[in-house]
Amino acid sequence: MKRTLCFTNPAYLSVSKNQLVVKYQDKDEVKRVPFEDVGVIVLEHSQITITHGLMSHLLGNNVALITSDDHHLPQGMLLNLNGHSEQQERFSVQINATKSMKDLFWKQTIKRKIMNQALVLKANGIAADNMVYWFKKVDSGDSKNLEARAAAYYWQKLFVDHIQSFRRGRFGEAPNNLLNYGYAILRGIIARALVSSGLLPTLGYHHHNKYNAYCLADDVMEPYRPYIDQMVLELVRNDDNYEELTPELKKKLLMISSIDIKMKNQSRPLMLAVQQTTSSLYKCYERSEKIIIFPEM
Repeated sequence: MKRTLCFTNPAYLSVSKNQLVVKYQDKDEVKRVPFEDVGVIVLEHSQITITHGLMSHLLGNNVALITSDDHHLPQGMLLNLNGHSEQQERFSVQINATKSMKDLFWKQTIKRKIMNQALVLKANGIAADNMVYWFKKVDSGDSKNLEARAAAYYWQKLFVDHIQSFRRGRFGEAPNNLLNYGYAILRGIIARALVSSGLLPTLGYHHHNKYNAYCLADDVMEPYRPYIDQMVLELVRNDDNYEELTPELKKKLLMISSIDIKMKNQSRPLMLAVQQTTSSLYKCYERSEKIIIFPEM
């Protein structure tokens, strides 16, 4: 099982004998972690030093390296440029996808996102019959924009027992801070899996923005977002001090990579499930499959 490692204190990170070596300032203790155990690394302190040799080994082992800004929020990501042996061929298949194919992918994505949102609401005793109705009505490309209609209802109801008039927004009041952090980690996990499957994280089938290097990751992560939402709801329910994104709250959110989720009636850790999703997406691009395998809440 791949781990997500987060470093929040000054440290010196290097490589020795195919292992990540961690030395903390003012401590004699040295920690070693085999590369095969690591999926994502998050750096959250300005006084962390990382060697070029380690960066090369991390990329060679398809480890996503996420750096944070002065507010300790994910800011950038480093990924392997050669994630698959058939990369050029796979890029070509992805680039040549037709509009009708991409619209079909988006339909599948939004249907599963809305249903997973509905299941989160139902699991928390909130009516979601309208969500199920919208799920059934999503057409190719979601031309009626039912994603937005479902989202408006979903965010109105999700925190209703704990927060008055919650509004979802990147710069909104808490617990938007928790949601933003969880989504950023999820995005890194998905981008890593896309590279491993030989796909371009930049070239989405729905999202398109010349300033966004991870449009495909933003597409694929949509049905996975409700898992973050459920985690944040539980944190809000059990922790009165969620206004500040504390190291303890971050630690809990970083557990997203290892939570068990259901894929085709089988339970597996999220990081493995994401790999199955991106693998099935490539098969859809090359027309050997028609259905993207997404998680089911």
